[in-house]
Amino acid sequence: MKNWVCWLLAVVITLTLSVYQRMTGPTNPKRVTVELNGDSYQLKLPRSGVRQDQMVTLKGLPSHADAQLHYRRYPTTDEYTTVDFNWEGDALQAALPVQPVAGKLQYYITVGGKDHPVDGPVVIRFRNDVPAGILIPHILFMFAAMLFAVYTFLLVISRKKYSTWLIVTTVTLFIGGFILGPLVQHVAFGPWWTGFPFGTDLTDNKTLLSFLFFLAAIATLKWKFNKWVVILAVLFMVLVFTIPHSTRGSEYDYATEQLSTEMPGQARHVVNE
Repeated sequence: MKNWVCWLLAVVITLTLSVYQRMTGPTNPKRVTVELNGDSYQLKLPRSGVRQDQMVTLKGLPSHADAQLHYRRYPTTDEYTTVDFNWEGDALQAALPVQPVAGKLQYYITVGGKDHPVDGPVVIRFRNDVPAGILIPHILFMFAAMLFAVYTFLLVISRKKYSTWLIVTTVTLFIGGFILGPLVQHVAFGPWWTGFPFGTDLTDNKTLLSFLFFLAAIATLKWKFNKWVVILAVLFMVLVFTIPHSTRGSEYDYATEQLSTEMPGQARHVVNE
């Protein structure tokens, strides 16, 4: 397989995985279909917001539509608060009140007397705004790590030299996942690391496991079966890359009024704000 073919396949595979992760992640807006008078309307409900009142905007509905927003703190047994949507230009808008860092609200909407989403309320998490100068390099390095990993895999199965790209992949993953990643986490939520042994954040934990697999691949470079270790490391990275980003991340505990890095029902590691 020629090098340009390897690169082309690596780019296509990486882009496909990135789109999949973006579309399935818990921070991606929830898509909702609303029917009014026999017509269907596609709406988006936010699931992530910076620390300010978060506007829920319903675009494309007919001018006679009316809607209500119902929300409560999550996870709590609070009663839902209900507010009406108001027309602002060509869209209905209502605000979710700002919450502490990593605080969450559970909410749903009523349009034309029917509740949406039909599969249950949406959960939105609040965070501090992360400057583009920090966030973009983190995304680029993580994207590059996956790209280089897939390219390394294609070199292996093509029986070409791959050791240099294996090392490049590992270094890129370290910079993106263990330098820039914790910096993004710190700016957005406070803690630097919420994976093992401090918490259950799957984003941190999957990065840690992937990095250990690649370290093992480098450590066994002179082993005659090293190519199988490399293949395993790349396949594992691809597997964990399909896990939605920010799953089981930091969450504000309204009972203790502190940030928790564990999920409800588990032993909780609490971080003072």
